[in-house]
Amino acid sequence: NKLQQFFNFSISIFEIIPHQNVILQYNLKMDKVISPCISICKTDPSTGLCYGCGRSIEEKSIWRQENTSNEWKLDNLILLKSRLTGWQLTSFEKSYEFKIKNGMSLIKYNLSKNEKN
Repeated sequence: NKLQQFFNFSISIFEIIPHQNVILQYNLKMDKVISPCISICKTDPSTGLCYGCGRSIEEKSIWRQENTSNEWKLDNLILLKSRLTGWQLTSFEKSYEFKIKNGMSLIKYNLSKNEKN
């Protein structure tokens, strides 16, 4: 079961990084997987992967398609996290957790907060 694999993956990461409350989350209430975009959309010219979320241009396109299954998205999230390391992984986890809980990425939240001041 892909959902179980997803949560098992999250739990194993959680054990490694105990300060994270939520690593990746499947939104059961809305029955959809939240996009991994954390609004840091710059592509590494040598790998073709986004610095923020680790997705390729093709993967970004697949995420936007209505008929993309939750199973594919969960598999892709696991793959994306395996591509990220160090500060990049930490930054992704923190921002993705924030996005799941608050409906927007951490950078968008911080920008909107700064615009109000």
